Amino acid sequence: MTVVADLYAAQPFWIWLAVGVLLLAVESMFSTEWLLWPAVAAGLVAVMTAVGVRLGLPGEVAVFAVLTVIATLLSRRLIQKANPDGVDINDRDSRLIDQRARVVEAFVGGRGRVFVSGAEWSAVIEGGAPEAGPEVGQDVVVNRVSGSLLTVRPAT
Repeated sequence: MTVVADLYAAQPFWIWLAVGVLLLAVESMFSTEWLLWPAVAAGLVAVMTAVGVRLGLPGEVAVFAVLTVIATLLSRRLIQKANPDGVDINDRDSRLIDQRARVVEAFVGGRGRVFVSGAEWSAVIEGGAPEAGPEVGQDVVVNRVSGSLLTVRPAT
């Protein structure tokens, strides 16, 4: 432990850089986005110490904490601006809603198969089984996703 204390006393830049890299490595393993901003804050404190601003360990920890809070709060606002509708781009099911799908297996008794977003899905016609469902090759629109079953309506 004295080695770390001696290194911090001589070169605090390396300690803060190591903290930032360690946080970034953990963030890249778990991809939570919560450790990204503390890693950035540690990097900024490392740069601050490299240019000669020495506040001592308590002062640098305080700057690190303040920068972490500010960066995290600003990132939340930035993410809300980038994704105003709140749809998770990784949620495939929610992205299927209102997509056009092509009928690949005729609907019999209100059930058939459609091709959408690079995959075939089982589907049911919204509102029950019409007398003449969509034919193979016709387009339908996805209304709802329930597990691996799509509810579709005829495209207009």
